[in-house]
Amino acid sequence: MAKQKKEPEKPSTAWQGTYGDMITLMLCFFVMLYDPTESDAVQMAALSASLSNNNPGGGISVSPGTLADLGNVVSSLPSMEKGKALGPAMKKAISSFTPEVKSNKVTITSDERGVIISLASDVFFEKGSAELNIEESRETLLRLSKFFGAPEVAGRRWRIEGHTDSTPVPVIVDSEGRNIGFESNWELSTARAAKVLHYLADFGVDEKQFSIAGYADTRPKFSGETDERAKSYNRRVDIIILDDAHF
Repeated sequence: MAKQKKEPEKPSTAWQGTYGDMITLMLCFFVMLYDPTESDAVQMAALSASLSNNNPGGGISVSPGTLADLGNVVSSLPSMEKGKALGPAMKKAISSFTPEVKSNKVTITSDERGVIISLASDVFFEKGSAELNIEESRETLLRLSKFFGAPEVAGRRWRIEGHTDSTPVPVIVDSEGRNIGFESNWELSTARAAKVLHYLADFGVDEKQFSIAGYADTRPKFSGETDERAKSYNRRVDIIILDDAHF
């Protein structure tokens, strides 16, 4: 009589419980190591929006300047460490300007220079002019002056940068045919930066903490300017909370 073949025993699954416990403990360990103050709140918000298909309409965007940091050499690492101290300032900016971000009057980004609060020139200025539309800008300027006094940005240095698109400034002549407008976008961009600073000073901001600059169309957010929307993003005034390495 032939012997009946013995079926092999099923492998034990007892190890799965130990493995699951180990993975859970490792997850808890790395969660404890995570420091939310070191994360870029704007980048996290943009990433979250892209994953959920809930894009905020350009109010918060990932800045190309941050991607350039991937190429940093070892000698630049100290400045990156200092930049982490701007995390609280970034979060404060996002919470302070939520209404303006939602309406696309203001965008908040960050790059190697620091935290950037961008004012849309089309909202705050008339075309080709450095005169502020005070009805549209007063509330935002008041928020800015209050923001500058917040503990999260105490002792920081600031730079206000004016930017235009590549469209030549309109020629404005008086009765005698003399040009009384701006000679070029260089003068226009600088004048807009200075005008914002003067209004902020009127609201109590210390001018000694600021510097101004005008870049005309030399530092666009979108190169090529293939449509009017791209040009509108390039027309802006950037208020930058400077990183320690960029004073």
